[in-house]
Amino acid sequence: MVSTRDVVAALQELAALTTLEEESPQSFKVRAYENAISGIQGSGKDVTKLSKSELIALKGIGKSTADKILQFVESGSIDKLEKLREAYPPDFVQLSKIPGIGPKTLKLMRRELAIENLDQLQAAIAEEKLRELPGLGKTSEEKIAKAIERLGLHGKDRRTPISDAMPIAKRLVDALSELDGVSDVAYCGSLRRHAETIGDIDITVAGTLPQPVMDFIADHQLSAEVIGHGETKTSILTREGLQVDVRVVAPEEFGAATMYFTGSKAHNIALRQRAIDRGWLLNEYGLFDNDTEEVIACETEAEIYEALDMQYVPPTVRENTGEIELAADGEIPDFVTLADVRGDLHYHTDRSGDGMSTPEDMIAAAVAFGHEYVAVTDHGVDLSINGSTAEEMIEHRDRLRAIQEDNPDIRILFGCELNIGPDGSLDYDDGFRREFEWNVASVHSHFDLSAEEQTVRLIKAISDPTVNVIGHLSGRYIGRRPGIEFDVDSVIEALRIADVGLEVNGALERLDADADVIRQAVRAGVRLVISTDSHHVSELVRMEYGVRQAQRGWATVTDVANTMQCDDFLEWSRARR
Repeated sequence: MVSTRDVVAALQELAALTTLEEESPQSFKVRAYENAISGIQGSGKDVTKLSKSELIALKGIGKSTADKILQFVESGSIDKLEKLREAYPPDFVQLSKIPGIGPKTLKLMRRELAIENLDQLQAAIAEEKLRELPGLGKTSEEKIAKAIERLGLHGKDRRTPISDAMPIAKRLVDALSELDGVSDVAYCGSLRRHAETIGDIDITVAGTLPQPVMDFIADHQLSAEVIGHGETKTSILTREGLQVDVRVVAPEEFGAATMYFTGSKAHNIALRQRAIDRGWLLNEYGLFDNDTEEVIACETEAEIYEALDMQYVPPTVRENTGEIELAADGEIPDFVTLADVRGDLHYHTDRSGDGMSTPEDMIAAAVAFGHEYVAVTDHGVDLSINGSTAEEMIEHRDRLRAIQEDNPDIRILFGCELNIGPDGSLDYDDGFRREFEWNVASVHSHFDLSAEEQTVRLIKAISDPTVNVIGHLSGRYIGRRPGIEFDVDSVIEALRIADVGLEVNGALERLDADADVIRQAVRAGVRLVISTDSHHVSELVRMEYGVRQAQRGWATVTDVANTMQCDDFLEWSRARR
């Protein structure tokens, strides 16, 4: 049973491996796969039901890609993908995610130094062999070593970035939900708590027919190795070495099991202690009276919290960092939810070089999502390749105004994502920047400056009266690029004084600012802006991830600017001008 989500995942893997094969992310074949992915995601159709001619009719899908999709739907595999997997094993592909190691460099290291995995790369660095390769040298070798250290790749218990784990979990949850006898499915563990990195994926299934579920997981396309196959629990390893544990429980035990396997360990220990204090027992099967063995609560998490005289605690804050005491006192904050968000304020179109959907399509997606306002913030001129000149931006503004006339139910702001230069300077001149109704200022380059230089850089941008919000504060890509180092206290104080917003970027690769910084900003009274940084109509789902990240930082409804009604938001956004 193949789903559209499975097809997209296969094409994404083809694109990633072809990037290595062709030694360029801009090769024709890579772009063809990426265009096909965009076409599928933008169509909203179940491509597993389409014929070849119907596939080719979708935007971005050519004959060759259509053949591969059909082969995958029919057989569950693609010949080209299998050949690439054999040529580029997961340990080798993982090295391509380290900053400073592009496809050409990676293949050079393989050819000249026989490097196939992280251990061999680190050994080569220790022996100072990388610097001897053409085009590298001592500085490049040191940067690669530093990146490995800052990304935490040196540890034995390496974790998987949430951006890699979430699609796998969603594919399995979707597929399991379709099986006979299954009434509910949830991914649990650190993934449900929305941690940045994941040790393994835990999935709980409520069902009356456990054996078909167990067999389904063992035989799934994602399963490279079955490491446990029992009556109610099956564990597999994916090709990348990520462990997935799937458990089947009785429907009436689903709440207790989901709570138990979501964690965190510290949160669960505190809950069990509250149960013990009442003469009860709490485990993965439910909450029980020790004396009578009577079931007190088990079907839902909410019932269990209520029985323990607590408010419901959202999974994102179950870390035993104060939520237990507040829930017991009935004082859990009014954490922001997806339903509270009224607009998206970091939003790209194909006016940006890396944008993939037209302004018309992006606005239609925002309307369908239910937004009341949206800021279209295509890249400024200083971002080479992806940026726009002042003249191009004026044409873009006029196009947006025409779209506004056709969409009276949403307020469209003409905005820009400005680049913060190494000295804190911004795109365009001050006068032109004031032409924009909303400006996001972000770091896109010069990640190796000292912490002091980065702090000065950020504060200078914050102090500019045309800047409304600082986007993806650290510039990190989780598991791929460390964020810049800066004085957090000084930057948060600058944001507070200037009343400039701090973005909570919902892209899973970023989730930037991180939860600790968000919590510090909330305590300081800094206004947050939850944004998707969408470049395609399929990426509006990032708002949900941004909301979860804001919750991890203990953000309430009143802490977030884009929960305001439109008029109130516009008043705040114009105040600095």
